[in-house]
Amino acid sequence: MTTALRSAPAAPFMVKPLTPLIGAELIGIDLAHVTPAEIGAVRAALLAHKVVFFRDQHIDRAQHIAFARAFGELEIHPATPRDQGEREVLRIAHGPDNRGVENAWHSDVTWRETPSLGSILRAIELPEVGGDTLFSDMGAAYEGLSEKMKVFICGLRAVHDIARVFAGRLGKQAEELHATYPPVEHPVVRTHPETGQRLIYVNTAFTSHIVGLSRKESDWLLAHLYEQAAIGDYQCRFRWAPGSIAFWDNRACQHYAASDYFPARRIMERVTVAGDRPFFTP
Repeated sequence: MTTALRSAPAAPFMVKPLTPLIGAELIGIDLAHVTPAEIGAVRAALLAHKVVFFRDQHIDRAQHIAFARAFGELEIHPATPRDQGEREVLRIAHGPDNRGVENAWHSDVTWRETPSLGSILRAIELPEVGGDTLFSDMGAAYEGLSEKMKVFICGLRAVHDIARVFAGRLGKQAEELHATYPPVEHPVVRTHPETGQRLIYVNTAFTSHIVGLSRKESDWLLAHLYEQAAIGDYQCRFRWAPGSIAFWDNRACQHYAASDYFPARRIMERVTVAGDRPFFTP
């Protein structure tokens, strides 16, 4: 599947892979003035490489939103202030009084019934050094399991819960969050809706347990699956610079935002494209 995608017709820009498995820089495209052909080529590159990167894109919020909207409906995150003008934008700001907490492998908003297709993250203010983001190929993570483990986990379902992270961050009780975003079940291995690839779909941030297993069994199995994301062969690492943008397929990879820059400031803005309900095809 991946080989076929990588042999797609030539894009109207240069595609420079970061690793053999995951990540590519797209060179020679202006995100302030993208054409329909370029949007199609970006989507093809995203499916092939799971995360794509752009350099020297000095766009504003409106242009950021417009680029993201070309890929589908946009989400509004519950952590976005209600009085913020462009509510599609989630501002992620850390500094001397607010250390980064995204330094764990995770997929975004898997607590939604229909989690996101992908996120587009734009650098606003960066530390002089540090603050890289790492991405891990969850298709490779699945393929790296033993054949018996693959058979065992395909068809299992896990519960994802917003309160595991955002009860504390938003200062709310779990019950209050669950009134709007109740815990949901997703397959432990999901089938990618566009490529057909099988992907591990549990993460340390939002997955609470695997349905039908004892707590001890569930904890052991989740820990084993989480460790797959941390295998270096499945990863790429992106060093941010002014004007940098990353667009990742949230269905196909996990990411880890290094918080090694503390107490320096790092400010990013994220716009997220809505997705669909995860499923597994036997």
